[in-house]
Amino acid sequence: MKIDRLMGILTILLQQETITAPELARRFEVSRRTIGRDIADLCKAGIPLATTQGYGGGISIAEGYKIDKTLLSGEELQALLIGLRGVDSVSKIPRLEAVAEKLSSRVNRAAADGLIVIDLASHYQTPLREKIDCIGKAAQDRRLITFTYFYEKGECQRTVEPYRLMFQWSSWYLLGYCLTRGAFRLFKLNRLWNLHTLPETFTARNVPAQALKLNHRLEQGSIRLRALFSHSAKYRFIEEYGTECYTETASHKLLFERDFASYENMRQWILSFGAQVQVLEPVTLREDIRRQAARLLKIYQGEQDI
Repeated sequence: MKIDRLMGILTILLQQETITAPELARRFEVSRRTIGRDIADLCKAGIPLATTQGYGGGISIAEGYKIDKTLLSGEELQALLIGLRGVDSVSKIPRLEAVAEKLSSRVNRAAADGLIVIDLASHYQTPLREKIDCIGKAAQDRRLITFTYFYEKGECQRTVEPYRLMFQWSSWYLLGYCLTRGAFRLFKLNRLWNLHTLPETFTARNVPAQALKLNHRLEQGSIRLRALFSHSAKYRFIEEYGTECYTETASHKLLFERDFASYENMRQWILSFGAQVQVLEPVTLREDIRRQAARLLKIYQGEQDI
């Protein structure tokens, strides 16, 4: 619909200083002539737009213009400011004050300060901000990045084309095309260190839709887990899988049954419960835990080093 496109154009112009008509046409999949008419309609509606020619030129909102809050409802403004406060928690350059000023000089800021507080940072707040800023700039400039990555098998050096910064499962992730592996990969930012931007640039690839669906990594797979949990662990698996994920046995244990796609993820999850869980299936995991327990016993009895 045209009104949706007009609001979309306005939103883009608020997010960046200048954009060209061909780029708007490409984003909204319409002709340049249609974009020209949309710009004219926005001007008629009282939005002061300016166009400049030549290198670095394009369409922009006139400097100093403020959008009146009648464009957004009070609830929409409050949600927007709450979201901006969350983004500021991981941004080197705070944007809340500037955007709030542009949205309206009369917006009720107090409403966005108390009820909901979003903090997207971790206890590594300063390094996280540096990483997000570095990766964001590299993605915009289409420049390769290199970093040391730490994972269960050790550490490795990766060179990556950065495409997305994603926050999910209470952590930040980089989605990029790994030149080492020749495929799209997901990297956890807290495991990513010694980050550098390289002078080499890259041509953007089409990001597969499946790569953007982080939840598909948690979808059920073919490895069946059956385990008995003590009541003291109940809150943890309810937190992740809800109140319908278990049944109570006659011995008052909690029977948990679920399919996992990754054996390693299942193993790490189960081991995190320590003595609060007894694995029934799969047998390979039971044997794995026995070996782990035997090794731990030798370490703490002084018979073996780590």
